[in-house]
Amino acid sequence: MAALARPRDGRMIGGVCAALAQRFGTSATTMRVIFLASCLLPGPQFLLYLALWLLLPSEKHSSATAW
Repeated sequence: MAALARPRDGRMIGGVCAALAQRFGTSATTMRVIFLASCLLPGPQFLLYLALWLLLPSEKHSSATAW
């Protein structure tokens, strides 16, 4: 499993669904559909999305050269 970080590429709004998709090995579109479907259920989905947006670090690009 990949580390949980918001990717620089493939973001739509905050990159939370893209980060979760990378973590669980699925596509970002699938994760977005799951999130939208979960919004039909009662619960704090939007608050959780906002919290993850604030708490997850942005992915860092490595500029180090392998020797």
